[in-house]
Amino acid sequence: MIKSTKHKDEPAAVYEVPLKSKLEKPNLDGDRLNLFLLIILYTIQGFPVGVSTALPLILQSKKMVTYEDQAAFSMALWPYSIKLLWAPIIDALYINSIGRRKSWLLPLQLLLGVALFYMSINMDNWLPETGRPNLIMIVRMIFVINFLSATQDIAVDGWSLTVLKKKNVGYASVCPSIGVPIGMFSGSVCFTLLVSEEFSVKHLGTIPGAGGIMTMKSFFTIWAIIILVVTVFIGLFKNEKHKLEDGHKKISVFQNYKLLWEILKLPRVRVLTIALLTIKIGFTATETVTNLKLIDAGIPKDDIMMITSVMYVMKFVFPIFVCKYVTSSTPMSYHLKMTPIRLICGIVFSVLVYYTPSLIFKDGHVSIPLYYYLLLGLATLVNEMLSLFLMLTLLAFFCKISDPRFGGTYMTLYNTFYFLGWLIPNTFVLKMIDILTFRKCTNNDENICNTENLKNLCIVSGGTCGIYVDGYYVSVAICTAMGFIWYFTFRNILKNYQLVDLYHWMIHGKNLSSNEEVIEPCIMSPA
Repeated sequence: MIKSTKHKDEPAAVYEVPLKSKLEKPNLDGDRLNLFLLIILYTIQGFPVGVSTALPLILQSKKMVTYEDQAAFSMALWPYSIKLLWAPIIDALYINSIGRRKSWLLPLQLLLGVALFYMSINMDNWLPETGRPNLIMIVRMIFVINFLSATQDIAVDGWSLTVLKKKNVGYASVCPSIGVPIGMFSGSVCFTLLVSEEFSVKHLGTIPGAGGIMTMKSFFTIWAIIILVVTVFIGLFKNEKHKLEDGHKKISVFQNYKLLWEILKLPRVRVLTIALLTIKIGFTATETVTNLKLIDAGIPKDDIMMITSVMYVMKFVFPIFVCKYVTSSTPMSYHLKMTPIRLICGIVFSVLVYYTPSLIFKDGHVSIPLYYYLLLGLATLVNEMLSLFLMLTLLAFFCKISDPRFGGTYMTLYNTFYFLGWLIPNTFVLKMIDILTFRKCTNNDENICNTENLKNLCIVSGGTCGIYVDGYYVSVAICTAMGFIWYFTFRNILKNYQLVDLYHWMIHGKNLSSNEEVIEPCIMSPA
């Protein structure tokens, strides 16, 4: 129930879409298939994200790309952060005879399946065992499948609120928390290990030269078939209501964009936007580059992925232990308490990276002791769990300050700024590391090895281009300092925001009733 009183400075707004319903006890009878279908759709959404995180490690392990190349690759993830730009179009335009969500879901998933088939045919040529990869084509295709996946997410998020019975709509938030990690795990860990010859030889005892358990071609082909089969099933056997959700009015694309503008005009939302666009800057260097630096230091990418697989298991269990903090009335207070600890842990992790070569090399060969894996696993676990805790408390804070009548729109807006606050520094830091890394030839101090010709000249003269200033550690120091500046700037502001009455986060219009009941839930996706 939302109650409000008149305020003199009440802002003008236009769209109220009350949702009236009687509270009923959830019961999944008749909805289990719908719930399973949503989990599958979110799994499909998570797969391109997983592939996008695996390919940078595979590229780095081949020693054929620079950090500037990695910065270019990171832009392939941008569709997830800017999907708000076309989300109102997806919500407002559709063919009623097909269905509001199926009108977009069917063609998007068909295109996604076709794109994966195209990748399966060409991936071996784009990413050969030897030689420089065709980074341009790889980035283009990853951008395309991420664009299709991000747009599919808009349709699935909307459908999740109506495909389930009204009394079961609360389960809509469970589906992405299960499906997306499964898709990401398949696209990252499974993809890397299944196509890796090193993993097969070392852990499965296969013959060198036989390749991995499967090829990239077969892996992408299988996923393309799965997506197309699911799409055909939905098209033929899953009907969608040919009417709008109960209590909703159909509004135009222009009205959708105007609604977003009305939200952005709220003073506290504008301040929150600045905070969200800079919230991840303190962790960017350690989150983005650490695994790449470990590969440079000699840690096999397969070992990193095996540790990552353990992290996925922990991510499923961890929310159970922090539920009381996430669901508290002041989730942002816990977020802010953990932020300095997370920043300090990032420094500790970078120290481990610094000493990694001296710990794993013995007599000129890589020989990784068991205690190093324990140290790396512990450092990764602490960082991942802290990162997950910060994300969960932030999402809970988003739900707390969202106008329930437009909960999905508010959450999409907040999440867009949050992920932009990760992607923008992510791309920038990767470029910055290349700029701040200084090299010189071992037998000619005047050769700074900053061009391919100078590097070749150094090699021809019998030297090597050694690093004497590593941009990674400089970037970690800069990001950590900026993280503490962010913390002391926004700490009190965000603490106070979680105590502000919901009224001040809402859009108020002329026809707002004092006893409207609304049930639009927040969809808390981990993607």
